[in-house]
Amino acid sequence: MNIVLLGSGNLATNLSLSLRQAGFSITQVYSKTLANAKELAELLECDYTASTEEVYDADIYISALKDSVSAKVWSKINFKNSLLLHTSGSLDMQLLKGHSQNYGVLYPLMTLSKKRRIDFSKIPILVEANTKENCERIVQIAEKISTNVQLVDSVQRSQMHLAAVWANNFTNHMYAIAKSITDKNNLPFSLLLPLIDETAQKVHSLDPIDAQTGPAVRYDENIISKHINACSPEQQTLYKVISESIHQLSTQKK
Repeated sequence: MNIVLLGSGNLATNLSLSLRQAGFSITQVYSKTLANAKELAELLECDYTASTEEVYDADIYISALKDSVSAKVWSKINFKNSLLLHTSGSLDMQLLKGHSQNYGVLYPLMTLSKKRRIDFSKIPILVEANTKENCERIVQIAEKISTNVQLVDSVQRSQMHLAAVWANNFTNHMYAIAKSITDKNNLPFSLLLPLIDETAQKVHSLDPIDAQTGPAVRYDENIISKHINACSPEQQTLYKVISESIHQLSTQKK
């Protein structure tokens, strides 16, 4: 069983290295940027190309391309009805229809970075396929690299991706804002790390609404007003909206 990887970004890098470690044979990396394809291919010890016309025949094609360019690239490759998988949290599986008779989704639910290796065995992998047989094939692949494989449809996966954006991307943006405040006041951001770690740990045992603390829960207007006045105009808008949302959710819980 040989695999051709389409893409060379954060997800492509981490997924392909995990697959290789699990014993899968990755024969080629495609990327529109030759240097990026070469960089990943050297790690995988395989061939690479920046031309869709030079993409090898394979048993399985795994697409880890940007959502905005995926369909355009797929249309230029003859997959010859090999198993074609995309790895997107938001793209509908049916977008693969017409490119191959055998298709599905292998979506790792995790934030990934090229420069940070992560233990894939702990990452939930959401799987979907157009036939029962293809689903079984994808599950077999996923179970080689993860202990948490779930079958979900495209609607569920899209909603899970939305939840992940709130839980991860937006949360990380708040860290960035917090760091801008500590930097501005010559304070080390590292002082916040125990707090950040405890906040993340609490939701392992508490409902997030029950774990919520701070002035917005009780809507302490004195503290809220003081914080808003200390914020930049852009931060003021966020602070107000988020505080109101926290208060509304905490009130509904009671």
